[in-house]
Amino acid sequence: MNPGAGFFQRRRGFARVTVAASHKNLMQLKLFNSLTRKLEVFHPIDPGRVTMYACGPTVYNYVHIGNARPPVVFGLLARLLRRLYPGVVYARNITDVDDKINAAAAAQGVPIGEITARFAAAYHEDMARLGVDPPDLVPHATDHIEAIISMCRRLLESGHAYAADGHVLFDVASFPDYGRLSRRSTDEMLAGARVEVAPYKRNPGDFVLWKPSTPDLPGWDSPWGRGRPGWHIECSAMAREHLGETIDIHAGGIDLQFPHHENEIAQSTCAHGGKVFARYWLHNGLLNMGGRKMSKSLGNVTLVHDLLDRHPPEALRYVLLSAHYRQPLDWSEAAVEQAVRTLDRLYGTLRDLADVEAGDPGEPPAGVVAALCDDLNTPEALALLAGLASQARQADDAAARARGKRALLDAGALLGLLQQDPESWFTGAGGEDQASAIDALVAQRQQARQARDFVRADAIRDQLAALGVVVEEGPEGARWRWDR
Repeated sequence: MNPGAGFFQRRRGFARVTVAASHKNLMQLKLFNSLTRKLEVFHPIDPGRVTMYACGPTVYNYVHIGNARPPVVFGLLARLLRRLYPGVVYARNITDVDDKINAAAAAQGVPIGEITARFAAAYHEDMARLGVDPPDLVPHATDHIEAIISMCRRLLESGHAYAADGHVLFDVASFPDYGRLSRRSTDEMLAGARVEVAPYKRNPGDFVLWKPSTPDLPGWDSPWGRGRPGWHIECSAMAREHLGETIDIHAGGIDLQFPHHENEIAQSTCAHGGKVFARYWLHNGLLNMGGRKMSKSLGNVTLVHDLLDRHPPEALRYVLLSAHYRQPLDWSEAAVEQAVRTLDRLYGTLRDLADVEAGDPGEPPAGVVAALCDDLNTPEALALLAGLASQARQADDAAARARGKRALLDAGALLGLLQQDPESWFTGAGGEDQASAIDALVAQRQQARQARDFVRADAIRDQLAALGVVVEEGPEGARWRWDR
């Protein structure tokens, strides 16, 4: 059993949630370190400047929903770190030079920069709609060519790399710890890397740091001729440039553990004289669809851009947080629909408390913070969120209702949920004009019912149902919501 596996299971019922805020300096953050395979207490190098780097997208198309899991979960980690430490620097890169980008530009007959600018902007917009906070730094690979060339030079001078036929390659045999992160044998690593057998390589597993460019491809002048960087060294150079030679946390999808992260460790450690590159390695599990890994190569991807047009963005975020980040997540329309129903109940509680003044935002409830400090246990945090809603509904005096509402909102703020006006949530599937028209129909139905014109009332009800609208009767009259 993996360390901490017990907290992946949902608890039966809801424990009473502590509403009082915790003291930040008493909260201990534990993270599962992929390098050691252990749940460890997090101790940053400098509590005043906690550093974290997460691998971002290669911008040649819209990203699929599996690509959205790392920015959502590790963005939440960055938000948590900011509550625990006075200074956090979080970088998430953009890969804007890559063979897939070159191919997309050639297929569309446009400059490479047009492809990267378009899809980087789309990525940032899509992530913002998912409630992902912008990172402190968004380094682009093409802005760091000099830093990449400089790192290549250091590796050549230290004997960890060699130049051949316009290429610069890392000599894997020069780094005895190669494979420690992924725990793979040499044969497994060669198979996993899908290595190119090339005459200029000393060993099949050696990987490219710099490669030559033909006139039709992007390239930069270097001591080894006009060329462009390999993928792996881009992240190493950007992390060093902005965060330092040793960083606290490096995060990304489990599919990047090998070869990308393994290669980052090798080249960074060797370029920095043996210094540790990243002290904590965090990897999120993959998204599955229909029992298979979601990937472009399998053709079973669902683009975030399309999902955002079909579903409330907050529901997509909820699904991405619903499983523990280290576990696989099964993506389906049914999961999204269930998230919508859950959010309906949570927003319904806030709507019922619309007349309650909750005061200014405060500290999130200690139980929710503690769940996240336990290796980002988002399933537990979401269960506690539901418990807070239940408490708020059951509160029997004005002060308790105010405290309950405030706790629910503060917990939601930390998780990136429940920050809309409840009425906006329930009416958000249509535009303002459509909402006004539905309001008028609901009012007409109420008038018909009061006049005991039930034929007219039923006809309007059917008209609303055809529009996908559900009318709910309550103590304060009729309210409507989309039947999502």
